[in-house]
Amino acid sequence: MKTWLITGASGGFGTAIARQALAAGDAVVATARRPERVRLAGERLLVLPLDVTDEEAACAAAGRAVERFGRIDVLVSNAGRGLFGAVEETSPAEARELFDTNVFGVLAVTRAVLPVMRAQRSGHLLAISSMGGFSAGAGFGVYAASKFAVEALHEALREELAPFGVRVTIVEPGVFDTGFSGASAQVAQKIDAYAAPDYTDDDGDPPGDPADAAAAIVAVAGAADAPLRLPLGRDAIARIRAKLDQVAGDLGTT
Repeated sequence: MKTWLITGASGGFGTAIARQALAAGDAVVATARRPERVRLAGERLLVLPLDVTDEEAACAAAGRAVERFGRIDVLVSNAGRGLFGAVEETSPAEARELFDTNVFGVLAVTRAVLPVMRAQRSGHLLAISSMGGFSAGAGFGVYAASKFAVEALHEALREELAPFGVRVTIVEPGVFDTGFSGASAQVAQKIDAYAAPDYTDDDGDPPGDPADAAAAIVAVAGAADAPLRLPLGRDAIARIRAKLDQVAGDLGTT
């Protein structure tokens, strides 16, 4: 039995991952800023309030997890915010608020959990990034910047934590039916000079099912050959390949 600590477990990927981990017989510590919104149940479930920007609260949640289940095997850094708009349209205050959750929140929770994993000499960090964390585009540059930062942190963590038996995987979903780009996302104040972008940034296909993404994530958790990156969805794979081709072309000109 693995013990999962999942942030942002009140909806979207967080709920889907928690549900499948519980179904697999694992224990889950489901955290959320509003824990009353967590729609999960089970004997191996612990629901805790957690604002990821509060490092003391993150340490307390890690302590409660160990107190209840004895260990933490998987950390899913899923809590995050959306922010859409051109870079110029995005105010510094909006950018700071976004980074507080998407970057510093991830850092706070990771720092809270790592002493447990290092002591165990095992564990798995799963960071929920985005296809925008690998390839930015018009209309979501600042959001992508926050996910670029998350990916950089976890690239470094993979090397730093390998001696302790702790694995690292960056999950890069495309467009899934999580409601992320709807009411939960903030839109910067419009500047008329910019064309209105398509915030869904999809390829015309229906959004993916979060349950399918969760199944792939649960399958990779703890795997000895877990990849550094786990793209999910045809749109994510296409966007990542296009970026790699562009970079390869740029390298060819030097």
